[in-house]
Amino acid sequence: MIYDIAIVGAGPAGATCALALANKGLKVAVSDKATFPRDKICGDALSGKVLSVLKYVSPSTLEKLHLFPPKTGSWGIRFVAPNTQILDIPFKNMRDTSSAYAPGYISKRIDFDDFLFRQIPPETAVFQNHPVASISKENHIFLLKSEKNTLRAKLLIGADGAHSIVTKTLGNIPVEKNHYSAGIRSYYRGVTGFHPENFIELHYITDLLPGYFWIFPLPDGYANVGLGMLSSDVKKYGVNLKDKLKEIVLHHPTISQRFSQAKPVGDIKGFGLPLGSKKRKISGEGFMLTGDAASLIDPFSGEGIGNAMLSGKIAAAQAVRCFESGDFSAHFMEEYDKAVYAKIWSELKLSHNMQKLVNFPSLFNFIARKANRNSAIQTMLTMMFDDLNIRKELSKPSFYWKLVTG
Repeated sequence: MIYDIAIVGAGPAGATCALALANKGLKVAVSDKATFPRDKICGDALSGKVLSVLKYVSPSTLEKLHLFPPKTGSWGIRFVAPNTQILDIPFKNMRDTSSAYAPGYISKRIDFDDFLFRQIPPETAVFQNHPVASISKENHIFLLKSEKNTLRAKLLIGADGAHSIVTKTLGNIPVEKNHYSAGIRSYYRGVTGFHPENFIELHYITDLLPGYFWIFPLPDGYANVGLGMLSSDVKKYGVNLKDKLKEIVLHHPTISQRFSQAKPVGDIKGFGLPLGSKKRKISGEGFMLTGDAASLIDPFSGEGIGNAMLSGKIAAAQAVRCFESGDFSAHFMEEYDKAVYAKIWSELKLSHNMQKLVNFPSLFNFIARKANRNSAIQTMLTMMFDDLNIRKELSKPSFYWKLVTG
């Protein structure tokens, strides 16, 4: 059998793509190397972008997610400056009393990804425990070979993560350590001191910059605890990330107090974060790359699920256009690249600039101190998450001059 579309990877990007292709009259196959539920090493935060993509692609799935038990609602972000000063920034629609639901969630990826996987339309052919070993092309048909069988498809969508075989075989995105982060994650139970509205926490500790240490609250007394650093810095300074996490938990002057009664659950696990801090070519003749396979992770926040799902939605729309026009050429597929970057490049570029600014601890401390004393600055920072124009101000020297003179 020859499928119209083969999606490699059934994580958020691939599952969203399959959802968006429902009822389009196309034969779709989804292949994943794992069997769900399976873990994915991540911070587990689901941003407002995740919810907005689901609202567009499948409103019924969004409603199911709102009622999905294994998650915690979050109403904001707690930034902790290098001098340990706290800056709490609520999400803008925290004050939207018309919504009964939180503006963001935290859910273990083993739970969230399984939830999304189970929303894949029943007419979609799903192949679990199906690692693709090689990809080739014969007579304009992609051949995806595994130990079990060979899938054949006219169009291929790579949604298989940071170590994508689709990217390695067809894309040309090398690992560049200045545009790549190394991260580790551990689960703990019994961490104390969370914000009453379950703010996610980003702790900017001097010797991690421009990376950070995070603590995200989860249901049933659990917390996702981890840290990330630019891969270039990890190599340059010879940092052992697992040792650094243990050191922070045990000895940091403020953080360690919150872990005094906490117990780790499971092992510390590492993962790679291909950052969207530069534009790449993310398509070619008959194929598209999505999510981490396309290096679309936000370089400032490290958030990747929202951009993965957004790119999956856009890939589905482009695939439909390909079959309508009968055009699978690299030139026509460039419309996908344009659509993705039209949606997120301004945001990624600004995040990259903000990532650079975080390298200056004294500047971060100064902003936190000013914001805590000035409600207008607090309001502006709150709106920053929804308004790119406001976020642009933070990348301009004039903004900091105003803070100094204001």
